[in-house]
Amino acid sequence: MRAYIRGTGSYTPKNIVKNSHFDAIGSSDEWIYDKLGIKERRISTGETTSDLAFQAALIALSDADLTPLDIDLIVLATATPDRPVPSCACFVQEKLEATRAVSFDISAVCSGALFAAATGTQFIESGMYKNVLVIGADTFSNITDWSRRDAVFFGDGAGAFVLSATEEDKGFLDFDLHTDGRGKEHFTIPSGGSERPTCTDTIAEGQHFFQMNGKEVFNTAIEVVPQSIHAILKKNNIDIDAIKCMLPHQPSIRILKEVARRVNLPFEKVKTNMDRYANTSGGTIPIILDETLKNESFDQGDLLLFSAVGAGWTWGTALYKW
Repeated sequence: MRAYIRGTGSYTPKNIVKNSHFDAIGSSDEWIYDKLGIKERRISTGETTSDLAFQAALIALSDADLTPLDIDLIVLATATPDRPVPSCACFVQEKLEATRAVSFDISAVCSGALFAAATGTQFIESGMYKNVLVIGADTFSNITDWSRRDAVFFGDGAGAFVLSATEEDKGFLDFDLHTDGRGKEHFTIPSGGSERPTCTDTIAEGQHFFQMNGKEVFNTAIEVVPQSIHAILKKNNIDIDAIKCMLPHQPSIRILKEVARRVNLPFEKVKTNMDRYANTSGGTIPIILDETLKNESFDQGDLLLFSAVGAGWTWGTALYKW
């Protein structure tokens, strides 16, 4: 039994924030676009993470020709849930009225949707479930200090796809997933958990916004992602030239270009949309997947790569057969 992508959907807030917004904090459109590949991003003006996820899920279900009652499992990848408790997936399940679906969150930040896809695939391959709704959604605007220059990196958005069971020779072939907790300090929100609970001091110190070591993110990404791609291709006896395209997390244009160079993948095969959405964290892979599938056609047997790197560190690659 294989898990194949039956339908996709994506949704982003209508509010657009262009690079010129950041002139006031010492950045510029030229620097942001040259270093990151970003021209603008979508920022929520009140919609919660579950609101974005719900809209993306509705589109994915329609695309898959399924109803919410057909879904057995909802796996939602997010670092910005509506509340610490309960899971954001529970909010989405209620909004969808998907009353048959078991629902839970996955916290792997920018690698979240990839980890969620791997999780959903296991439930299908084991025969436990037939239809799994995978969602990646984040509203990083809520954990961004807009007075700092690193405010330029992220945008809000959600993407979703339905995995269904098939006995045909298609779907996810393999996953290569990794975690290294030694990187936990390089991208983190220092307070708000049991280590340093919320109090007036943590709020005054701005400890509830994300903190990022950009140099370490870059250096780690360009090392571990190529290693993961090489590993999954070698394991499956596939040459990089056989890959139709790569659908990656959207960290920055410089990271993606360097990853492509290191694995000898022509950059025109790397799908990007960070110019319009910036880095939507858990939403990046399902959003670029939805856009690609609705603007391009694939032939039976085409091989796709998914890749991501996120806080933790977390990273990995997936191999998919059309």
